[in-house]
Order: sequence, then structure tokens, then C-alpha cells
Amino acid sequence: MSYEASLSKLPYPLKDLVANAQADTGRTDTDKLEVVSWIDKVAEGNIIISENLSDLESLLVPRTYVVRNYLTAADVALYGALHPKLSQLQPAQYYATPAITRYFDHIQTLPSVQAAAQEFSPAFSTVPFDFISAPKTERKQEPLKKKEKTPKTVDQPKAREKIAVAASSKESAGEPPKEKEKKEKKKDATIEDGGKKNKGGAGNGGKAPAEDAGEPVPSMIDLRVGHIIDVSITSELLMCYLQQIDLGEETGPRTVVSGLVNYIPIEEMRDKYLVAICNLKPASMRGVKSFAMVLAATSKEGKEGGVELIQPPPGSKPGERVYFEGPEYENAQPVSQMNPKKKIFETVQPGFTTLDTKEAAWINPVTKNVHKIRTKDGVCFSPHLCWGNVVIETMDVDARFDDEGSEIFSCSDSSCCTMQAS
Repeated sequence: MSYEASLSKLPYPLKDLVANAQADTGRTDTDKLEVVSWIDKVAEGNIIISENLSDLESLLVPRTYVVRNYLTAADVALYGALHPKLSQLQPAQYYATPAITRYFDHIQTLPSVQAAAQEFSPAFSTVPFDFISAPKTERKQEPLKKKEKTPKTVDQPKAREKIAVAASSKESAGEPPKEKEKKEKKKDATIEDGGKKNKGGAGNGGKAPAEDAGEPVPSMIDLRVGHIIDVSITSELLMCYLQQIDLGEETGPRTVVSGLVNYIPIEEMRDKYLVAICNLKPASMRGVKSFAMVLAATSKEGKEGGVELIQPPPGSKPGERVYFEGPEYENAQPVSQMNPKKKIFETVQPGFTTLDTKEAAWINPVTKNVHKIRTKDGVCFSPHLCWGNVVIETMDVDARFDDEGSEIFSCSDSSCCTMQAS
């Protein structure tokens, strides 16, 4: 069924709200089909009845939007369908469905949705939520399951064959025929390979070395230019921003959580260009999955003296490579994903700083050489802070966990990942 046909099933004024919002109808054929499917579900009305809200709650826990990671007409339709129900709820009731409440509030505060909703006021007026009094969501960590070793089944005929061979070897002083034959074959194979035992190098079993082998170096970090296209505060992450950051990827913007609420006003976060770390292992933070971190500079007096996002040179575009100056780093490729156990970032972070020119740089702790952080068009910088620390901003929660429940960073506030200046 086409998008127009599905849209026509929606009742007034929901149908006009979706049309006026001019949201994306899907960037790929698969996304378009999924958008149509969601609108059909909304038109049927079953998805928002009380009996099905628990299913919707579970579905929205890890999501920012219902289709992929960008706003679509399906989100506007679902928001409009939820509006009559959520606008009547008391705090204790909407606290019971935190994912739905967080999702609804995020969609209703988007500029395009707000503009479309104003035309149908009071049908889609803004619903106020008391997030300050919201109870803290308990994070339940499932115990790690131990893998049980399955006992090896013994093939009786083969076992008898081995016993027979062992017995014959005791009776004869010479080598068993089978063992001799194996050695001859191995010898012939060695000769054919030109005397090389391992094509991949001696002692490594033919396997190439790991991309993060050796001492951690800054070029292992995948830094890119990012553009904040949406930012909000959620009920689950009251002290953090939930951002949609365009990193120039075909899959669309990434969801990123950063602990900057107490330091940078939300107005200064909107439409901002920044530097993002893109090869961290994705982690869930109180039900919201984050797929990157952002670089920020702090005053040399500490965070109370000021915090600013590290910015790329003017004219930078989302997805552009950010790298460290120096022949040993400029052409090096970052690892595909940093292994938390290798502590790559924690090892190099003490050298991150802003210079007296306010330019961002990494100072090698051994050689004291300065390697500026730059793109092809210029050096990244802090607008006002010099000789400050450069930090990666995460969140104001107790810990950051990956999908398996393994702790990646422990902290009590967003300064947990501070990189001290040299």
C-alpha cells in the first residue's frame, strides 16, 4: 500500500497534522515500507490501547524514533495518536511508562512538529511533564551466564582403533605406518611452500596481527566532524542531552548522550558543529543507547570556569576526518572499534589540551611534541578556552554499560573522562 493510501486512513485532525509536519516518508525502500506499516497500525487504533502499551513501552526503550534513527511521518502519526491519552495522565501514571513519555516529549518538542501542531491547537497542545520529580529508573544487570562445557562424546570404533595403534607401537620399535605417513606428507608440504612453515609469519598461525596491537596511540581514535541536528533532555537522563548528530553516514544521524546540561545551555547546543569519537562500543545508558561521544574543553580552573565544545574549522562538513598532525599519525587508520579492555583512550587522554592559541592538541607525554587536532582545512579549536583540559562528555549517571552489561566507564558525573593537560 502507498504512503498516500495509508495516510488517508488516519482520522482528522491527525491526518492533517502528519501531512503538515512534512516529515520524511523513508529514505530507502525498506524504510518507506516500515513507515507505511506504522501508519497503518496507528490508523487501526490497537497500538495505543491500554492493553498494548506495555508492548509499545518495550519497543521504545532502545529507540529515539520508530523507524531507523531519524524523524519520519510514522513518529508524527504515533505522537498524534498518543496525545489524547498522555495529556490526561497524572505524573504517577506517565512515570509508569518512561520510554513512551520520553519518546512523546521528544517528538512534541521538535520544531517541525510544534509548528504543525500549533495549527490544530488545542487538539495537539504541548503536554507538560514533571521530570524533576520522576523516580530514578532502576538499572538491573543480569548476572553473567557461565558457559557449560558439553562433554565430548567418544566414538567407540575410533577409540578402539587408537588403542590398537598404541598397542602395535609398543610391540614394534619402529614408528607406526600412519604416523610415518603423516610425517612424510608434512615434509612434502614444507618443501612445496619453499620451506616456510607459516605464510602469515612465524608463530602466528597464519593470522594477521590485531589492528589495535602494540602501544595505544592517538591515531587509533576515529574522530570526525559532527553536526547536532536535534537535542533534548529526557526523563531518564535528566542531567544529560540526548542528541541526534549527523556524521555524514548513509544510515543517518547517530544518537549520542552527553553530560553537558549543567554547563552548556541547550540553545548553544542546537545546530552546533563539533568533534565526535565514532569508534567506541555502543552503550546503553538507562535504556537509551549512545553511539558516540563528543569532545569538549574545560577551563584550566575546572568545569565551573567554563565548558565549550571543541569545534572544527569553519566550513567543515559532517563526516570529515579529524586527525593528529605529524607524519606518524596523519595517514594512519583508526581501529574499527576500540576495545574497552585495551583502554586505548584512557592511555592517550592525559595529553589532550587546548594551547594558548585555543587550538586543540595532543602532547606526547614522552617526547613533549605537540600534535594539533585538525581536518584538511584547519585546526580544531575552543572558542574561548586556552590551556584547558579536553574531555569526552558522557553522562551524569553511575556507570556506562555495553549491551552485555559489562561496565565501560565508571563515574559519578560527566568529568569521569577528563584528559588532563600536560
